[in-house]
Amino acid sequence: MTLNTSAEADSIGCVEVLATVCSIVLMVLTLPISLFLCFKVVQEYERAVIFRLGRLRSGGARGPGVFFVLPCIDNYCKVDLRTVSFDVPPQEVLTRDSVTVSVDAVVYYRIRDPLNAVVQVANYSHSTRLLAATTLRNVLGTRNLSELLTEREAISHSMQVTLDEATDPWGVQVERVEIKDVSLPDSLQRSMAAEAEAAREARAKVIAAEGEMKSSRALKEASDIMCESPAALQLRYLQTLSSIAGEKNSTIVFPLPIELIGPLMNFTSSLGVQRTTAPLGQQQAQGVRSTTTSTSSPSADPGPQPPSE
Repeated sequence: MTLNTSAEADSIGCVEVLATVCSIVLMVLTLPISLFLCFKVVQEYERAVIFRLGRLRSGGARGPGVFFVLPCIDNYCKVDLRTVSFDVPPQEVLTRDSVTVSVDAVVYYRIRDPLNAVVQVANYSHSTRLLAATTLRNVLGTRNLSELLTEREAISHSMQVTLDEATDPWGVQVERVEIKDVSLPDSLQRSMAAEAEAAREARAKVIAAEGEMKSSRALKEASDIMCESPAALQLRYLQTLSSIAGEKNSTIVFPLPIELIGPLMNFTSSLGVQRTTAPLGQQQAQGVRSTTTSTSSPSADPGPQPPSE
């Protein structure tokens, strides 16, 4: 078996040598036209993988710059080393908590090894696209909906590591994976919106209650300070008056302290008591007078006397 293999290798080597000699002779005979077919140029971001009679030439990929090929026996393939991006089509994914969502992503990759990209896989670009779509479904199927909405960076990093490990034998390096959009069903969107609105209202009520509690404490402290210093209330009146006057209003309300009108109110109340008690005394005096008159009238006026005989 070993002898047959070595004999086959020797025969192939002889055919290759003969074909190479013929190609060189043909190139010499067709000079200078053959020079346009023998010299090739690749750009700075490209590499050329050369095959001679179907075999990969030693020395690795050629480029950038000028390289030489023999007519009729050499074939080459250009590989672009720049970063390529593509959109992963929207995938219908069933999350771990049984929610159906539609997710699309974008993948960035580049060729790390041009030889493996040409030899190990038929179409590295198409294969990477299919693998990205499959990986997207597999990774998202292990996450809950809440994790999918809040942990996009972690999911993207997990997808990037998984894709990079799978495409490493192809000479493809996945640099970045980003989730573009997560589409939810309309019914689920309405339910989540109602839940979020209820949570916001609850937080608003709690915040308002905390504000009322703090304001009541502040008002209590302010009232205690004003009770200790009566002048503080007057200063507060003046400050309120200046703030009202600064707004250019036509109506100004001036608060009058109770301490100033307290004596006046006491004097008014005393006058009212005197006026109320005076008519009562006069009525009592008139009542006594009428009683005295009624008791003394029978003795003074005896009435008509009977006629005397």
